[in-house]
Amino acid sequence: MNLADLNKVAIAMTANGKGILAADESTGTIKKRFDAIATENTEDNRRDYRELMFRTAEAMKSYISGVILYDETIWQKAKDGTPLVKLIEQAGAIPGIKVDEGTKPLPNCPGELITMGLDKLPDRLPKYYEAGARFAKWRAVIDIGAGIPSYAAISTNAHALARYAALCQANQIVPIVEPEVLMDGEHDADQCYMVTEFMLKETFQQLYYQKVALEGIVLKPNMVVPGKKSSKKASVQEVAEKTVKLLKACVPGAVPGIAFLSGGQSDEEATAHLDAMNKIGNLPWNLTFSYGRALQAAPQKAWSGKAANVGAAQAAFIHRAKMNYLAAKGEWKADLEKKAA
Repeated sequence: MNLADLNKVAIAMTANGKGILAADESTGTIKKRFDAIATENTEDNRRDYRELMFRTAEAMKSYISGVILYDETIWQKAKDGTPLVKLIEQAGAIPGIKVDEGTKPLPNCPGELITMGLDKLPDRLPKYYEAGARFAKWRAVIDIGAGIPSYAAISTNAHALARYAALCQANQIVPIVEPEVLMDGEHDADQCYMVTEFMLKETFQQLYYQKVALEGIVLKPNMVVPGKKSSKKASVQEVAEKTVKLLKACVPGAVPGIAFLSGGQSDEEATAHLDAMNKIGNLPWNLTFSYGRALQAAPQKAWSGKAANVGAAQAAFIHRAKMNYLAAKGEWKADLEKKAA
């Protein structure tokens, strides 16, 4: 493994306000998104939709550092025959690949999940590297509920994340380490803090045991937010302060960058929280975004499966990408959203 090169990629993924577009929805997940805009979930429609984003020059060149792809997408070609990976590279962004294979119930742990996909990973990674992927993503899912999470769920998911990360680095691919504590549920921000702290500390312990070089990873955590069904809401400032406090307690300074997931927040909430954290400042890592829905909901709605709407969809994508770019520099203001509207 060439750590200097991995470190260069990890820095490029998270520096200077640029962030990562998570376009790695599985075929099942994108069907839900397409159903909402009355668009048929065909291979051509999936390709056309992603192509319109990758061809949005202003967003891709100025605000997006990398794109997480799904297995189908990394092999697809644009309408004119150009590989989609080439479009991303031509825009100056880095192609990446989601390598986990979703979740299955964790034995003896009712209501808890384990992420699958380690078995064939050593064979898959070299092929993805050859196809142009320079980073990968693996998501662990931790739920908060009555009597959960259990230590079994936290330790097995952290162990799998570390194994995945070690395999990626051995294949010269930067691992995005994503331990997501879900915001479904009734828990308040303090409970989210406690569980996320447990998960992060266990994850870094496992990364150490698996000899993963922290200089060559990107962390993709959740923010400290109350559950969607919680009666106790949290202000933007509270979310920012608690999240920064947590990261300082758990994340070594050797990690080059942290790219947050949006995890069910509204577009503007995800942007406002990121901005408030960067306004706190004086942090050892770059803090940016790795958003899926919070970058794509607006362009999807504008597009609605119609070729005539491509321009409107691209304008919506540019706007969301720019807002998050400003937030990653601590330069976002709420009235910029109103101007665009």
